[in-house]
Amino acid sequence: MFTVFRWMLRLLTGLIALTLLALVILYYFLSRSIPDYSEAFDIGGISAPVEIVRNNDNVPHIFGATDQDVFFALGFAHAQDRLWQMTMLRRTAQGRLSEVFGERTLKIDELLRRYDLYTLALQSAEVQDDATTQALEAYARGVNAWIAQVNKDARGRGAPEFFLFSNEIAAWQPADSIAILKLMALQLSGQIETEVLRARVSLVLPETRLRDILPDVPGQGIMALPDYASIVPGAPGGMAPLQHASTDPLSPFPSRELAGASNSWAAAPSRSAAGGTLLANDPHLGFTAPTVWYLARLELSTGGVIGGTIPGIPAVLLGRSENLGWGLTSSYLDDQDLFIEEVNPENPEQYRTPDGWKDFITRRSIITVKDAAPVTITLRWTDNGPVLPGSHYDLASVTPPGHVVSLAWTALTGADTSMTAAIRTMQAGSVTEAMEAGRLFVAPAQNVMLADQRGIALQLVGAMPARDPAHQSQGRMPSPGWIATNRWQGILPYEKNPREANPISGLLGNTNNKTVDRPFPEHVSFDWGDTQRIQRWLTLMKAREVHTRESFIEAQLDTVSFTARSLLPLIGADLWFTGEAAPEGTPERLRQRALEILAAWNGEMSEHLPEPLIYQAWVRALQERLIRDEMGPLADAFSHIQPVFLERVFRNVDGAGVWCDVVQSAAVESCTDLARIALDEALLGLVETYGPNPESWRWGDAHQATHDHPVLGNIPLLRYFVNIRQSTSGDDHTLLRGKTKGEGPDPFLNVHGAGYRGVYDFADPDSSVFISSTGQSGHPLSRFYDDLGELWRRGEYVPMSLDPALARAAAVGVTVLTPAD
Repeated sequence: MFTVFRWMLRLLTGLIALTLLALVILYYFLSRSIPDYSEAFDIGGISAPVEIVRNNDNVPHIFGATDQDVFFALGFAHAQDRLWQMTMLRRTAQGRLSEVFGERTLKIDELLRRYDLYTLALQSAEVQDDATTQALEAYARGVNAWIAQVNKDARGRGAPEFFLFSNEIAAWQPADSIAILKLMALQLSGQIETEVLRARVSLVLPETRLRDILPDVPGQGIMALPDYASIVPGAPGGMAPLQHASTDPLSPFPSRELAGASNSWAAAPSRSAAGGTLLANDPHLGFTAPTVWYLARLELSTGGVIGGTIPGIPAVLLGRSENLGWGLTSSYLDDQDLFIEEVNPENPEQYRTPDGWKDFITRRSIITVKDAAPVTITLRWTDNGPVLPGSHYDLASVTPPGHVVSLAWTALTGADTSMTAAIRTMQAGSVTEAMEAGRLFVAPAQNVMLADQRGIALQLVGAMPARDPAHQSQGRMPSPGWIATNRWQGILPYEKNPREANPISGLLGNTNNKTVDRPFPEHVSFDWGDTQRIQRWLTLMKAREVHTRESFIEAQLDTVSFTARSLLPLIGADLWFTGEAAPEGTPERLRQRALEILAAWNGEMSEHLPEPLIYQAWVRALQERLIRDEMGPLADAFSHIQPVFLERVFRNVDGAGVWCDVVQSAAVESCTDLARIALDEALLGLVETYGPNPESWRWGDAHQATHDHPVLGNIPLLRYFVNIRQSTSGDDHTLLRGKTKGEGPDPFLNVHGAGYRGVYDFADPDSSVFISSTGQSGHPLSRFYDDLGELWRRGEYVPMSLDPALARAAAVGVTVLTPAD
C-alpha cells in the first residue's frame, strides 16, 4: 500500500511539475509580444530619429522631425500595443472574419460584403488631400515596420491571440484606416432597425398608440405619418418574433438602443471662473477589453495635440491642442433610408425605377470559411444602394413578396473625405478653422463641440441627405424605391448643417438630445438619443453662475437620475404610505418596505445603494406588463425603460392610460393595479437573486461594467484573465451613463458607456485631464492592460499635458526609431 501511495505521490508531483513547466513555457512565448518600451530600432521609412516617450500611464508622446515621421511612429505605437485589435477591425470591415472564426461569423461577413465598405474605402483613399494621403501612407509604413520586427525577432507573433488564430498578418494599407472609419459609422447608426420597428409597430397598433410607444420628441415640425400598410401593401407584418441583431461580440451591428450616445458641453470665458473656455466630452460605445480608445500625444508642425485615437486611424479624433479643444457626440442624423424595390416578375435581374425596369448592378463575392467550404454570394446594387437580405435587420417582416430591400446611406460613397476632415480638425488652430474642416466630413455624422481661447461652438458634421418634401414616409419607414419623390435628391449644402457659436448664455451642451426644431426635410432627425440626461445637465449648469474644471468633472460623473425622480412619483402616486400594516414575511410587507426605501431616495444611481436596483426592476416589470399583451413578441424590441411612454401612460396623455388595461382579462385594470402587481413581481425576482433583505441589495452587484474580450472572453477559465468586470454607478439616463444590457439573465449589466472622458481647461491647458476605461495595452499579461480601468471606475483622471518635460519625468520607457542606412 505504501509503495502505491509513494508512486501516486510521485505521479502527482510529476504532473504538477509538468504543468508548472508548461505554464512557464506558455508565459514565456506569450510574454514575448509585450513590447520593451525602452528599445531602440534602426528602421526604414522615416527621415530622421523619432522618439516615443511613454509617460507613467503608458501614453505615448511622439516627437519627430516631420509630420510624416510622427504619423509613422503613431502607427508603430498602435501596432505595438493593439495589433490584434487593429487586425480584427480591418477584417471586420473587409468581411473576412470567417477566415479566422469559421461559420460563427459567416452571417456577419455576408452583410458586410453587401455594404462593400472596403471597396468604397479603396476608392476613398484616392480622393484625400495630399497631407492626409501622406499621413495615411506614413502611418501604414509604421504599422508594417512593427509587423516586420515581430516576424524578424519572433516577438510572440505580435499578440497572444495570434497563437490561437495563426492567420498571417497582411501588410497595412492606407485604405485600411479609411475602412475602420467607415466601420465606426456603421456602429454609430441605428436608423435601419428604427425604420423596420416603426413599420412593424404601425401594422399592429393604431396611430394614437404608435405615438405612445414610439413618441416624437416634443417640438414643432413633426407631421403625422400614414401607416406602413398604406405605403407598402402586402407586407407580412403581424406579431412574428423579432430577429435580433447579432449578439456575437465580434458583430459591428448594434441594436437600435445601443447605436451611439455621448455627452459634451462647453463654457465660454464669461461662464468660467478662471476666465478661459472649458470643454468636457465623454463619447459612449460598447465596452470591450481593451477599449476602442487609445490615448496619444503627437507633436506636429502645427503644434502638439493630445487625446483619444482609435488604433488603425492616424488621427486624434477627440482631444485638444494648445489653442483648440474638440469633442464628439452622436448627432442621430437620419442618414439612412430603406427602400422597397419591386423585382421584375418577368426578369429577376431587374428592378422597377421611376423610368421603368433597370438591371441590378451585380457582382459575385467569395467568402472563405475556416474548416468549411467557401461561400459565394451575389452582391446586388440599385440606384438607391445595396440590396440587403431579408434575413438581416428583420427585413423579411416588412418586405412584400416579389420585392427586396435596398439601403441608401451617406457612408456608401467612394468619395468619402472624412479622413481629411479628421486630420484638418486635429491641426486646426481655432473654432472657425475646425468648423470649416468639418465641411469635408461625410460619415459618421457627429456633433463636434469646439472651444478655443476665445469662444465655443457646436457644429454638426456629416452629409445630410436632401429629401423631397413629398416623401411618403419622411424617411421614417421603408418606402417604395420606384417613386421619385421617395428618392434622395442629393446632399444638402454644409451651411444647412446645424451650428451654434458663442451663445448669449455662454454654455453649450449635447447629450444626444434634440438639437434643432426645423420642419422636414431639414429636420435632421425624428429619433433622438436622449430626452432625459439633458434635463439633469440643464439643472447642473443653471446651478452655478460660473464653472470650473471641477464642476465639469462633477457633471460628467453625476449619477442622479432625472428619470427616476420624475417617474416614481407618477407610478407610485397611489401606493405610497397606503394599506394596512402587514406581517413580516408577506409580499405586502416586502412591498411596504420597498416603498419606504424609495420614498427617502433622491434618485442617485449609486452602486452602493439598493434603491436603484428596486427602481430599475420595478419599472422594467411595469413596462413589460403594459406592452406585452398589445404587442406580443414585438415587445422584445423595448428592452430598456421608455420614460416618455411611461409618462404618457400615467398622465393619460391622449388617452394613453388605456395601456394599463390587460386586454386578455375580463376586468378593467387601472394603472395603480399594474404598478402594484409589477412591484410585487420585481421584488420576488430580486429576493430570489439577492436574498430576502432589501437593505443589503447593491445596484453595483447587478450593474457591472462588462469590459469583455470579444474573442477570448467566453472561453472558460481564460475569461477570468481577459475580461474586466467592475461594479459601477449610473444607468441608462444618468450623465454618468451606464447603459444596461436589457435582456437575458443579467439585464442590468453595464454594456455601453464612456470609454473615454476628457475635460479641457483653456485658462490652464496643462491642467486638462482625461482617462480611458481599461488601459493602453491590448496584451492581457501587460500591467497596462487594465491599469486605467480602476481609475476610470472611481471617477479619477490622468493629466493631459503637452509639456515634454512632464512626459519624460516619469516615463516608463523611451522608444527611439532611427533611420536605417
